[in-house]
Amino acid sequence: MKLEQWLNARWYGRPGVLYAFWPLECLFRALAALRRRNSRPQRCSAPVIVVGNIAVGGSGKTPAVLAIAQHLQQRGWRPGIVSRGYGGKAAQYPLFVTGATPPSEAGDEPCLMARRSGLPVAVAPDRVAAANLLVDEHACNVIISDDGLQHYRLYRDVEILLVDAARGFGNGHCLPLGPLREPPRRSKEVDLVISNGRVESDVLAALSAYEMRLKGDTLINVHSGERRAAADWPENARRVNAIAGIGHPPRFFAALATLGFDCQGQAFPDHYEYRPEDLQQDSSLPLVMTEKDAVKCAQISPADSWMLPVDAVLPDTFFESLDQLLDRVA
Repeated sequence: MKLEQWLNARWYGRPGVLYAFWPLECLFRALAALRRRNSRPQRCSAPVIVVGNIAVGGSGKTPAVLAIAQHLQQRGWRPGIVSRGYGGKAAQYPLFVTGATPPSEAGDEPCLMARRSGLPVAVAPDRVAAANLLVDEHACNVIISDDGLQHYRLYRDVEILLVDAARGFGNGHCLPLGPLREPPRRSKEVDLVISNGRVESDVLAALSAYEMRLKGDTLINVHSGERRAAADWPENARRVNAIAGIGHPPRFFAALATLGFDCQGQAFPDHYEYRPEDLQQDSSLPLVMTEKDAVKCAQISPADSWMLPVDAVLPDTFFESLDQLLDRVA
């Protein structure tokens, strides 16, 4: 069993031998609390919505950010998106991201958001600088901070927490004993909670979590741009190779199975930097990947490579609550 699989089994089950790291968890909690207490949040001249989580790994933040940005546009706002730009190495920060910016500079998720939304996107380790760039130079009047819940230097007007419904808060412990960046009680301090998946646990129900589902049933060829609905996929070609370098790869493989594919799934670490040999599996089968992976693999993937974009679907009541919160600070 790979170390990552072994660790996840204990983070999302019984900790077992990880209890030996309890002193380190206490230190981690103390340092996180000290960092938050000593932070001096800085405002930018626009409302800030933070979308993040308290557990490591994926929870559907990117689709959620895109859905929120689209809603704000429809209401007449001029949203901009800021991110850390994990995995990217830019010559200088803040970096303004366009559809042509390479992931090696901005990171995979900011590039995906810039391409999908067409909105102003900026990345920087200092999200305050990124937010100011979008407000001052790109006329944004509301900022969405992607995965910025723990970046306390940027003052936030609205906090939105995402939780993976299937995994929840794991064993309830902070790193390294558990998967949490902050204790579970942090979930009670945010303004809105989104559950990626059906709200079934008492914990999510108690947080009045809004259920989000990811919708995607059309594949796009990475090279030609051909679009093909999963329902129209040839029956004799439904066996495919699949890769996923996201926070929770099993979710992607399960989505393909739901669409009727028999996939040979290979999981990679989140934000993985792919090499050509990683994509050379059974050459007789199509290769299917996430949209985030396609951002990085377009130049090295085989001709018969496809991506499956997904959109976040949230209830109207969520957006009504968000609008009310924004109206108070606008």
